[in-house]
Amino acid sequence: MNIPNRITLSRILLIPIFILLLILPLNWGEWSIGDNTLPVSHFIAALLFIIASATDWIDGHYARKHNLVTNLGKFLDPLADKLLVSAALILLVEIGAAPAWVVIIIISREFAVTGLRLVAAGEGIVLAAGKMGKLKTATQMIAIAALLLHNFPFSFVGFPFATIMLYVALFFTVLSGYDYFAKNIHVMRDSK
Repeated sequence: MNIPNRITLSRILLIPIFILLLILPLNWGEWSIGDNTLPVSHFIAALLFIIASATDWIDGHYARKHNLVTNLGKFLDPLADKLLVSAALILLVEIGAAPAWVVIIIISREFAVTGLRLVAAGEGIVLAAGKMGKLKTATQMIAIAALLLHNFPFSFVGFPFATIMLYVALFFTVLSGYDYFAKNIHVMRDSK
């Protein structure tokens, strides 16, 4: 397994730690930020999420720079993104920071695209993420980090950055899903 794939695997391995930080009743205190409070465990979970998200850029950059792009990497990288984002969004619903309907749409798109990837894989085709999918992932990760940080630092000025970013992420999620299926409809049409 090459270095980029190991980095991607590390992102997957960080997910259970991230989940535990948000679901365990950790009483490490909290900070007042504007009109909100930020539990220390949420801050640490947000940092872990940001680190895990950064590995998405690092592994891809390293793989392209050193010509280490593999079919395993093309499969693992989007899977790691989907697992991380899905876990975070579900937990944001659990803690009351994101509306369930938005999360359902985002996760449904992820399942649909994964289904298309599986059909393509059955035909011997590996579908790599496109630019629109990368934009979708970036906006989702920014929105999730902002929600985990309880809108810090924007909460001091009352600007709902985290909420706005969640809806921007929803927009790009739907748009990229449409784009993905439109560009790859031949996979469904030509499947045996």
